[in-house]
Amino acid sequence: MSAADPVFLEAAVELAERGRFTCAPNPTVGCIIWRDGRVLGRGWHARTGEGHAEVNAIADADGDVAGATVYVTLEPCAFVSRTPACAQTLIDAGVARVVIAAADPHPRVNGEGMRMLRDAGIEVTLLPLDAAAEAITGYVTRITRNRPFVRVKTASSMDGATALASGESQWITGPEARTDVQYWRARADAVITGIGTVLADDPQLNVRAAEYAGCTQPLRVVLDRHLRTPADAQVVADGGATLLVHHPDAWQPDYLERTENVSTLALDPGNLDAVLEHLSATCNEVLVEAGPAVCGSFAAMKLWDEWLCYMAPKWLGDQARSLAQFEVTELAGAPAGTVRDVTTLGADVRVRIGVEHE
Repeated sequence: MSAADPVFLEAAVELAERGRFTCAPNPTVGCIIWRDGRVLGRGWHARTGEGHAEVNAIADADGDVAGATVYVTLEPCAFVSRTPACAQTLIDAGVARVVIAAADPHPRVNGEGMRMLRDAGIEVTLLPLDAAAEAITGYVTRITRNRPFVRVKTASSMDGATALASGESQWITGPEARTDVQYWRARADAVITGIGTVLADDPQLNVRAAEYAGCTQPLRVVLDRHLRTPADAQVVADGGATLLVHHPDAWQPDYLERTENVSTLALDPGNLDAVLEHLSATCNEVLVEAGPAVCGSFAAMKLWDEWLCYMAPKWLGDQARSLAQFEVTELAGAPAGTVRDVTTLGADVRVRIGVEHE
């Protein structure tokens, strides 16, 4: 192993982030090709169906990569789909060495990419990098757990209230916190909410910040048991993609005739496992922005991986609405997580809480 290997891999992870908002359901991947003391090419995966990072890096080097070292954040794919197998592409290009920051858990790769390279006489080094693993956590969750990575977002007072008893909630947190939420929406493939939030707040749940103008807008998913979402609600009237999850008995044959770019899923919205399994076909990460009932369900069912808790330095009192509604009968059985970081956003703070699943 060269002392430069981790440095190049860290740089490749930064490259991979350029595809963060557009490449799902594929993972973010970055690649750097080096030979004779200089970088020949750089590449990242931008969109599904387009060139993978390795292919783009070879193209950036004008194809002249024979004998070079390739630094890539994820094990090169070993099968042909809408694009060629990257492992074979590297073999055909005549590279001498490949340094990989994370193995691919996909059942059609899962070590096969490295095996193909080694069988072709290419030196392969697997150098696990925490930053590379973090970058693909949504993809890995989807592949290994058959559901997307679930990130719950709440905004509350210091005493854990999300609204006054009257329902007034805009705005508990300040503009800096609300701007920060735009980033998490931009990287989410879907935003999940409940019908209660739609009826009370009429949210858009899309990405509006200028710095994320090129992102793929998330699918809005409304858990709407009785299909009560009004046809003039912003989530169905603005032309963006929305999925309404309703109980099979609540189907209205003419509903879709009153909306555009809206689809429905006849599935009990309370069956969150099934909802997430459905979304895993296209989503690596989902963001839950909902009221206390829906957030409480995700907490009680232990169907969350990270919680973004935005807190304002204010108190709303004991008559205010709680952050999450669910019952805990014993303290030992209370859902718990680990604080990953605390960030100050204007007058507010954001606490990122993670949980490890067995």
